[in-house]
Amino acid sequence: MRGMKTAPYHHGALREALLDAAETILKRDGLNALTLRAAAREAGVSHAAPSHHFGDLTGLLTDLAADGFRRFAGRIKDALEDPSARRWDGARAYLAFAIDNPALFQLMFRADRLDGSRPSFKEARMHLLEILAESRGIPADKPSVEQLGKMVGGWSLIHGYTLLLLDGRLKALLNVAPEGTTTDDLFEAMLASADSQEIGPKPTMGVEVHGTN
Repeated sequence: MRGMKTAPYHHGALREALLDAAETILKRDGLNALTLRAAAREAGVSHAAPSHHFGDLTGLLTDLAADGFRRFAGRIKDALEDPSARRWDGARAYLAFAIDNPALFQLMFRADRLDGSRPSFKEARMHLLEILAESRGIPADKPSVEQLGKMVGGWSLIHGYTLLLLDGRLKALLNVAPEGTTTDDLFEAMLASADSQEIGPKPTMGVEVHGTN
């Protein structure tokens, strides 16, 4: 077992060290293993240190999720602003972040374990929503219901696929897909279907179908 750190951390550095320790535990051992004491032990500091910085376990998890949202938003923004960016590269960055950080990504959307009223969390999550809205040309301030519908539609498409992948729910589809098909192939096929407006129920005879802009 790691011994307690003898050299004291600077105040800000200790907070970051505890968040790093918490993420290490989350990745290695899972959410159920992440406690305040476990984070302190991983960081090599006093058991009282996490409570001083985060209050309780919910506070620690929420600040870790907020940090995740900031990194997540940065990755999507970088993809969208790349001069060589292709259509849907923001969606590809969304999926890539989740694949690289599955435990953190799932924690970020665990409302039952997080304090959604915590200012740092609200700010980080809103920043992500602003980037997603901007990617659709939608104003983050007072959008219309129709604009929100377009945003939610795109978000649901990508987020839904991401969760299916992380939960292992796509294996059955890969079993019946042409040999050599990968989850990336499925993702690209889904995006192509969205572009060609082929996602959704089969049109009913006699019902006019309107495409979306």
